[in-house]
Amino acid sequence: MASTSPWRGRLAPSPTGVLHLGNARSFLLAWLDLRNRSGEVLLRIEDLDGPRVRSGASEAAIEDLEWLGLDWDRGPVYQSPRFDFYRAALERLAVLGLAYPCICRRGDVAQAASAPHEPPDLDGPVYPGTCRGKWSEAAEAISETGIEPCWRLDVGRSREVEFQDRVLGAQHVHVDRDLGDFVIWRRGDSPAYQLAVVLDDADQGINQVLRGDDLLPSTARQCLLLESLNLPRPSWAHVPLVVGEDGLRLAKRHGDTSLRKLRLEGRSAEDVVGLLAFWCGLIPDVRPVSAKELVAGFDLAELPREAVVWTGSWPE
Repeated sequence: MASTSPWRGRLAPSPTGVLHLGNARSFLLAWLDLRNRSGEVLLRIEDLDGPRVRSGASEAAIEDLEWLGLDWDRGPVYQSPRFDFYRAALERLAVLGLAYPCICRRGDVAQAASAPHEPPDLDGPVYPGTCRGKWSEAAEAISETGIEPCWRLDVGRSREVEFQDRVLGAQHVHVDRDLGDFVIWRRGDSPAYQLAVVLDDADQGINQVLRGDDLLPSTARQCLLLESLNLPRPSWAHVPLVVGEDGLRLAKRHGDTSLRKLRLEGRSAEDVVGLLAFWCGLIPDVRPVSAKELVAGFDLAELPREAVVWTGSWPE
C-alpha cells in the first residue's frame, strides 16, 4: 500500500499471553509517536513462538488495542505464513559463511560461560563459540552428533556496533565480548525473533521502532543482521519499562494487570490511557483521557527516563 508519510512504524503484539499495563504503555507510546508525526501504523502479529502461542490470543490483542483507542493503517499481518521468506534469508547467510549450525543447548552455554557477571540480557550468557567453524550444513552436524542444530550468526571478532537511540542517545556495544554469536534459527526448524523482526521491518517499510528498553541488547544484534543482509536500519527508541516493586519487568508475579481484568473491573479505556499518560509524564495527574487527545502535544523527548513502578494498586 502506498503511503504519503515518511514515517512508518508498527504495533507488534505476540499472542503468547494477554496484554497488560506494561505492554499497553509501550504500544500507546509507539502509536502517539507515529500519529503526532502523521506517520503510518502497521499491526503485526508476531506468532512464531510455536508452543507458547495461545489460541484466541491474537484476536484478544487486537480487541484490546482497539478498546484502548489505537488504530492502524495496515494489517493485521501475521509472521507464521512467511516461513519461506525467513528460510531464504537463513540460506543466504549460510552461503555467505555468516551463519553456522550449533548443537549447544542453553545449559551447555551457561556451563561454558566463563564470565563471572550476570547475563547481559534475556538471551542468556555470552556464547563462547564452541561450534563456530565445525560444520557448514545442518546435515553434517546431525550426521556427526545425532543432534538437530540451531543456527547462529557469526558476529566476527572484536566487533563494535554503534547506533543512535532516540531516548537513550548514542550506544556502543562490543558484540563479540558482550553478546557473542546469537541464534537466528531455532532447533525445531523455526526462525528466531532476531531474524524475523529485521526481515519483516525491512520488507514492510518500517523505519520507526519504539519498544521497551529490555530489548536494547537486541538492537546491536539486529544491526549486524541488517548489515549482513544489506538492509536499511530503522530509527530506534527504547523506553523504560513498567516494573514491579522488586524492580523486575511486569509479570504474573506482580498480580493480574491485564487489560481484560481491568475492563471486567469496570475501568474504561480512558481510565487506563489516563494512567498510562500520567506514567509517561503527559498529564500531571491520573484522570480519564482518550488516546486521541494526547496526540497533538506528544513529545518523546519529555518522557521520564526512569522505570515506572507498579505498586499493585490503582493510584487515586
